[in-house]
Amino acid sequence: MTAQWGFTDTEWTRLVESPMLVAIAVTAAEPSGVVGLLRESLAAAEALSATRAEADVNPLVGAVAEAYATAEGRAHASAALQRHMQRGAPADARAHAIDGLADVARLLEAKAPSDAGPFKAWLHGIGERVAEAATEGGFFGLGGVKVSDAERATLAEIARALRLEA
Repeated sequence: MTAQWGFTDTEWTRLVESPMLVAIAVTAAEPSGVVGLLRESLAAAEALSATRAEADVNPLVGAVAEAYATAEGRAHASAALQRHMQRGAPADARAHAIDGLADVARLLEAKAPSDAGPFKAWLHGIGERVAEAATEGGFFGLGGVKVSDAERATLAEIARALRLEA
């Protein structure tokens, strides 16, 4: 991947992977079966697509969303998913993803401080969309809640990792 915005190739890849890390963290918080996994994955993809369609999106956010839309960007995001899943048990995926998001927050604050706030808020918004995508705790789609306690707790952990102001 070509370095952009003053980031090294490795740093740029971390930024492009970051929406996937959010989705991994939220999805791993409360696994909701195959249908739920598909809905949550689709919500993350739709959030990226919606970002690309926005007229007045933060330029760095827009650049990352555009990079993700390329085959190369998706390959890097897929590699991130595999790396995080291989780092331990599937139950550890949430913690590894949140650690990765903390690294992204530090990177943004150091190298793009004026874009850090909007970028981190965008990532958290993706997490909210993923959390709301599938009903948790129901039976064959009946009952349950839109966002589970585990997902709420994970969104709070993501906010802390991203150092979002309360």
